[in-house]
Amino acid sequence: MVFRDERWPDGTPSWVDLMVPDQAKAVAFYSGLFGWDVQTGGEETGFYGMAQLRGRPVAGIGQTPPGQDVPPVWTTYLSVSDVDKTAAAITEAGGQIVMPVMEVMQEGRMAVAADPAGGVFGLWEPGNHLGTQVTATPGAPAWNECMSRDYPAAKAFYEQVFGYGFQDLSNDEFTYAVLLVDGRPVGGLGGLPESVPAEVPSHWSTYFWAADAEAAAAKAAELGGRVLDEPSDSPYGRQVRLADDQGVTFLVIAPNEQSGKPEGWED
Repeated sequence: MVFRDERWPDGTPSWVDLMVPDQAKAVAFYSGLFGWDVQTGGEETGFYGMAQLRGRPVAGIGQTPPGQDVPPVWTTYLSVSDVDKTAAAITEAGGQIVMPVMEVMQEGRMAVAADPAGGVFGLWEPGNHLGTQVTATPGAPAWNECMSRDYPAAKAFYEQVFGYGFQDLSNDEFTYAVLLVDGRPVGGLGGLPESVPAEVPSHWSTYFWAADAEAAAAKAAELGGRVLDEPSDSPYGRQVRLADDQGVTFLVIAPNEQSGKPEGWED
């Protein structure tokens, strides 16, 4: 387990949160799956739930505000030094601002945007809240990636706005690149395969660490969720796609022989 007490570099996924119709149900599901201690804020926060491991924040769970017809999803937030400047760069690069820049008390400033292919993500300019402060342990975010309906357009957009470098891993079967900040892997960008149903839009996905992928899948099913794919191995770990008990998709990934355990790993 690794604790982080400083801001994340610009362009790095620094936070994830979930907005759902039934917050209490989500809290019960993810606490049961990941061992999170979810601390719910007061009315001034919209009763936002801060999920913690060892007393450090790892993710957020909130209630969808009344009258807002938004799908329940895990949102990836990219760290930025100046959210206003980044929002302007997004529109200049052909993206859209879905939720305008807003102050979150003294915690930071945020916005929600969409890339030209429709992939929705958040921006987080940290104040008191830096973002995720725990890594390399079950229940902590492990990876974030955008799977796009228009990979070339998405790649050009993210390069222009965030200055990413790209490590191309593509082959004849898939299109995928690792997003690099100062040469360091921070996330992924891929093209949605033709086999994916047409109704599935471009989207960002969140992976959470698990000690054992099969055990996590079984626990998710026990809690009322669904196992969407069979666990599979990659050079980066053994992963499985799941849906929670409100239908929100996410992935878990566990260290395997190919990947080894990340530095500082603690079960």
